[in-house]
This record gives sequence, structure tokens and C-alpha cells, in this order.
Amino acid sequence: MLHHVEIYVSDLEKSKDFWEWLLSKLGYEQYQEWEHGISWKFKETYLVFVQAEKRFLDLPFHRSRVGLNHLAFHAKSKEQVDEITKELDSKGINILYKDRHPYAGGIDYYAVFFEDPDRIKVELVAPTN
Repeated sequence: MLHHVEIYVSDLEKSKDFWEWLLSKLGYEQYQEWEHGISWKFKETYLVFVQAEKRFLDLPFHRSRVGLNHLAFHAKSKEQVDEITKELDSKGINILYKDRHPYAGGIDYYAVFFEDPDRIKVELVAPTN
């Protein structure tokens, strides 16, 4: 079981707004908060977001470089994927692969793919039953 993931972000306030909205819908609860970071927890796993130092902000994140490609979360249902997709769209959040949505991952894979404020790819996938 994964213990935690820590991600450095370029703008903590923007990331906090984005992730707080999404993670609360997925059952996460705020776990810790301090001057330069915040975390949310679901069961035994938590996600941490920390403000990167200015000296490290010169090179933006890109998922095709070495390192993290994306974070994928379980949705409760296809309906939850649809509901969150509508909210993403209304918030102006970039939804990836719109031309193949909700089957961008394959015909038996119902999901929405989108980006956080630092363009980290996020995936929300419905159960396959």
C-alpha cells in the first residue's frame, strides 16, 4: 500500500484550490497544513503539495520528462466521472483527449483525463464492472 506522495508545485494557492475541490469529491480529508504546504488523506495514504522554492521554478513540469507522468484515481462510478467532467469543463480546467472522451484509455476504460495548475496529468477512472 502506498504511504504518501509529495509533489512540489509552482503556486501553492492555485494548487490548493484545485486539489481541495477534487480530493474532497473523492473522499480525501485535509490532513496537515503549514506555511509552505498542505496534505489530504484517504485511509492510510496521503498526498502532499509543497511550494517549490523560487530558485527551482525556472524549468516547468512536463510529464514526458523523467519523473512523474500522471496520478490516477478511482471513481465511484461512471456517473461520478461524468459529474466531475462537467465540473472540470465549467471551471475551465483543461480536459485532455476530448475527442476520445470518455474512452481515451480504450473501449473498456471509462475515464476523464485532465491537468492540474502545473499541467500534471490527472486521471479519474470508473470501475470496470
